[in-house]
Amino acid sequence: MTVRFCSLASGSSGNCQYIETDRVKLLVDAGLSGKKIQEALVSIEVEPSTINGILVTHEHKDHIHGIGILSRRFNIPIYANEKTWLSMKSEIGEVKEENINIFDTDKIFEIQDLNVHPFKVSHDAIEPVGYSFYYENVKISLVTDTGYVSEEVKENIKNSHLLLIESNHDIEMLKVGKYPWYLKKRILSEHGHLSNDDAGRLLAEVLNGENECILLGHLSKENNFPELAYQTVANILTEKGINVTKDINLELTYRDRPSKVFCF
Repeated sequence: MTVRFCSLASGSSGNCQYIETDRVKLLVDAGLSGKKIQEALVSIEVEPSTINGILVTHEHKDHIHGIGILSRRFNIPIYANEKTWLSMKSEIGEVKEENINIFDTDKIFEIQDLNVHPFKVSHDAIEPVGYSFYYENVKISLVTDTGYVSEEVKENIKNSHLLLIESNHDIEMLKVGKYPWYLKKRILSEHGHLSNDDAGRLLAEVLNGENECILLGHLSKENNFPELAYQTVANILTEKGINVTKDINLELTYRDRPSKVFCF
């Protein structure tokens, strides 16, 4: 019995995560073109027609761009809360009625042998969620596109074997960068995105230092560097007594290619 996870893409140009158990293969978001997602799946030796469902975090284009075409092409069910579905349905085109699955945020549901817990996050979308997945004794949690992490979210993601967490921007790079002020304010707000420092402080609170796998996600192309995100988070964790080479496995995700495939 194994769980496989891969970040197919993570960033403002498109987001798509892959999770697989013995009985189910799922995508979380499909923010790239259908063609690019198919190519990414094939690159990790997954046949696109075997995908059993697409779960949606929120309705922004970089999370839903390829959902409609994939659902129509391969008859894939879509899972979203009601407000997100109503907000996105006109953007993704016609979808078979039987492939529309509405869940309640904060209520755990099952897809085959996988338990799914969608929980509230803080972003400028209609009802955005993060996810925790439970399979046997393995827990995988995904938290991106949030400007603030509540105590409830912290509790939801504790004890995860793999945690994909947003490390969107370096605060100083954002402040002096070319973005207009209204966009900087939005990113820095509680409904925007987590900074590298935010990610480091959050991880210092929720990690046990028991060989958890941490993936830093949704890195800004304009206001961050992969090396800077990694080092900022690593420095904060080191200050808190967590050794990033011994106690945990700290990794990056990418906007233009899949990450490693992680197995549990």
